[in-house]
Amino acid sequence: MLVGIVGKPNVGKSTFFSALTLASAQIAAYPFTTIEANRGVGYVRGQCPHVAFGKQCNPNNSLCDNGTRFVPIEVLDVAGLVPDAHAGRGLGNKFLDDLRQADAFIHIVDASGGTDFEGNPVGVGTHDPVLDVNFLEKEVSYWIHGILEKHFSKLAKQAKLTGTKFEKLLHEKLTGLAISESQILASLKHTPADPDPSLWGDQELLSFCQVLQKTSKPMIIAANKADIAPKENIERLKAMGYPVVPTSAEYELALRRAAKASLIKYVPGENSFEVMDKSKLNPNQVAACSKMGEWLKANGTTGVQAVLEEVVFKVLDMIIIYPVEDEHKWMDKQGRVLPDAYLMRRGSNAKDLAFKVHTDLGDNFIRAIDGKSHMTIGHDHVLKDGDVIKIVART
Repeated sequence: MLVGIVGKPNVGKSTFFSALTLASAQIAAYPFTTIEANRGVGYVRGQCPHVAFGKQCNPNNSLCDNGTRFVPIEVLDVAGLVPDAHAGRGLGNKFLDDLRQADAFIHIVDASGGTDFEGNPVGVGTHDPVLDVNFLEKEVSYWIHGILEKHFSKLAKQAKLTGTKFEKLLHEKLTGLAISESQILASLKHTPADPDPSLWGDQELLSFCQVLQKTSKPMIIAANKADIAPKENIERLKAMGYPVVPTSAEYELALRRAAKASLIKYVPGENSFEVMDKSKLNPNQVAACSKMGEWLKANGTTGVQAVLEEVVFKVLDMIIIYPVEDEHKWMDKQGRVLPDAYLMRRGSNAKDLAFKVHTDLGDNFIRAIDGKSHMTIGHDHVLKDGDVIKIVART
C-alpha cells in the first residue's frame, strides 16, 4: 500500500513526512524544497492478538510494542503542486507521475492561511485554505483527463460496436495509475451525463474524471499548522466533505526526535509525553516541552499519526489479518508466533488472503481455518479485523 503526501509548496509536507517516518527529508521555508520524491515507512496501530492468546508474538513483517501491533505503510512525499501543474507548470508533471501508484492522498493544507498558491509566505489568515483543496482536486482531475481525452471517444464507440465492457477498455488505458475496473465502473455510474459515453463531449469527460479522481484516489486533509491557524479556517475545511484532522507536524517531529534521543518518553499518537531527565534539557527545550505539552492537553494529539490511521482504516477501510501455519499454536514453520500482519480491504474473504500471502496459495486454495474458533471456513468467508487464519492449499 502506498499513501501519497500532497499539497502546494511550503505547507509542511516534508516536515509531516519526516515526523511520520523519521526519514531524512530536506525542510526549508521556501517553495520547491522537495524535488525528488522522498520514500519512507509509517506505521498504523492495531491490538495484537497475542495479548488474548497469552503468548508473546514474534513479529516478522511488522512491530509489536506492549500489545500494540505496528503495521508498515509506504509513504511518498512528492514535489509541491501549483496551479496548472497538469499543464507542466512548476514541477507538476513530475509530481503527478510520482503519484501514479498511490492508493490514497494525504493533502497537507496550511490551515493558518499563511502561504499563497505558489507557496510564498504571506500573513497568517491572508490566504483561504479552502481554495487549496479546490485547486488540487482540479489538477488531479485534469491530469486524468489529459491521459484519456485523445482516446476516450474512440474507446467508447469501440465498446458500443463490439459489446466489450467499456470499463475494461478504460482500465487498459489507465494501466499504471492503480485504478481498478470496479472504480472505473462506479465512476461511470455516478457521472452526471448520458449513460452512453460515446455521446459525451469534453465537459462530460471532465465530469467523469472528477468523479474518478475522488473514487480512485481518495483524500484526507491534514489541516497543518493548526497550532497557529484561525479556528474558523479549520471549520471551513471540515465543511468541504473530506475527513479533516488538525495537525502540527512541527510538534510531532520535535517529539519523535526527542524520544529517539531518549530525552522524553513518547509513543506516536499518544496524548502526552514524559520528560526523562529535565536536567538534560536546555532552557529552550524546557520551554518547547511546556508548549507542546499544553497543545497535547488541549487537542489530544498532534494529529500526524491520526491522519495516517484515518486514511488507512476509514478512508481505505482496511483491517488487519494474521495468517499462520499452525492454527492451534498460531505459529509459522519457523515456530514464530503471529509473525505477519496483513492489511486487507474490509469485505475481503479467505481466498483473497491466500492470494495476498502468495499467488500459489490462492491458485491452490482448498479451505481455511479460523485460529480463534478452530472452525473450517470456505473461500468466500468474510474476514474480520484481528482474525488469525490458516490457509489450507493443495501441494
